[in-house]
Amino acid sequence: MNPSSTEFQALSIVLPYVAPVFGLLIGSFLNVCIVRLPKEESVVTPRSHCPNCGHQISWYENIPLLSFLALRGKCRGCGMPISWLYFTIELITGLIFWAMAILFGPSIEFLKYSVFGALMLALVVIDLRDRILPDELTLAGVILGVGFSLLSNVGDGTALWITHSLGPWPAPMVSVLDSLLGAAAGAGALWLVREGYYLWRGIEGMGFGDLKLMAAAGAFLGLKVTLLTILLGSFSGSILGGGFILLARNRDTAYELPFGTFLGVAAMFGALWGKEVVHWYLLKLS
Repeated sequence: MNPSSTEFQALSIVLPYVAPVFGLLIGSFLNVCIVRLPKEESVVTPRSHCPNCGHQISWYENIPLLSFLALRGKCRGCGMPISWLYFTIELITGLIFWAMAILFGPSIEFLKYSVFGALMLALVVIDLRDRILPDELTLAGVILGVGFSLLSNVGDGTALWITHSLGPWPAPMVSVLDSLLGAAAGAGALWLVREGYYLWRGIEGMGFGDLKLMAAAGAFLGLKVTLLTILLGSFSGSILGGGFILLARNRDTAYELPFGTFLGVAAMFGALWGKEVVHWYLLKLS
């Protein structure tokens, strides 16, 4: 057994224990983004503090999960309850990193899909809470998705089909093209829906944030899985939105559906199982 194989096996054993710790730290940062970005505040300064009394959070009060439990979910300064959102986001992010470590082991795919999961989680929660999808996250997602495509093959197949008649292309360039096609398909498909809805109803059915979210998802997922993501997000949004309207038919139904939340959840599904679903569907067609 050569040393590199031994090192890989050691990393495979250690990673599922180490990855969740990094996930918890990333989750703590996501909490800052979720609270501050909708208010157009800096995620760097000022230091974390209690929104009620202004008490600055010390480092030992900011340890993911543990500090919340030690403080019994209350501010050390004024005793006001701390939202369970902070604990939940840290826990979910830690679980995402743990799951990616189990699925992909020590690989670039582990890093790619951990980052993607954390990004989608932040966007899902922000859109659910504030009906906004910050450019700082969506545009960063596009850049990260294209960047990762140089290191990890998107494997959509569309770019390979397009470049087949043009002669051999370097594999990283084919992957980048798949990433760009996915981003264009995500934003373009929703733009067509948005414009069609406006022509039909005379009102805007979705914001540009949804388009940017799907551009980010498409940069990670490629064209086919991106279209599947839009289909799943639209279907789930229609079902739950229709259910809300039925339940509230005797009340004010001026409810803005957080479409980005449904798209983000669908994108996470697509990242894990989208290629298998697309492959199964194409086999059914053939």
